[in-house]
Amino acid sequence: MNHITDTKPLFLEDMNIGDRWSSPWREITADDVADFARLTGDHDSLHCSNSSASPFGEPVAHGLLGLSVLAGLGSDHPNAATLALVGISDWQFEAPIFFGDRVQVVTEVAQIQQHGRRAGRVTWLRQLVNQHGRIVQRGNFVTLVATRSRARHLTNQEHTQRGTLPPR
Repeated sequence: MNHITDTKPLFLEDMNIGDRWSSPWREITADDVADFARLTGDHDSLHCSNSSASPFGEPVAHGLLGLSVLAGLGSDHPNAATLALVGISDWQFEAPIFFGDRVQVVTEVAQIQQHGRRAGRVTWLRQLVNQHGRIVQRGNFVTLVATRSRARHLTNQEHTQRGTLPPR
C-alpha cells in the first residue's frame, strides 16, 4: 500500500507491515555540502567542490549528510505520530552522492511491536534513492509511534493542565 501523506498523523493502528511511502525529491547541492562541513567540522577533501582527491573522479557529499537528508525527507512521509527515534541499525552506504544528484526516500514498514499500552515500536526500512533509481543508502530506523489512545490521553492532560508550566 502506498499512502499519501496527510496533515493528520498516522497512528500505530493505521500501519501494516509492507506499507510504503515515497518522499518528494531533493537536490543535493555544493552549498548543502559546504554548509554541512561548516556545521560538523568535517572538511575532508573528498567533499570540496574544487577537489580531485575523490576516488569517484569528482567530489561527493558526506555520507552523514545523506543520512540527515533521509531523516528529514522521511519525517513527513509518512507523517507518523512519532514519540522518539530509538535506533538506526544495519545502515549501509551503498553508493556515493554527487553534487547535483536528486534523492528521495522510500520507506516501508518492516516490523511492528506493541510497546506498552499506548505506543508501538516500528521498524522502518528506509532507502535513499538517486535520480537513476540507484539505492545510495539503506537501513532500518526504529521509532516509537503513538496509538490513538495515547493521543487522546495527552489531549485530555493538556485540557486539565491549562495554566501550568509544561512538564520537563
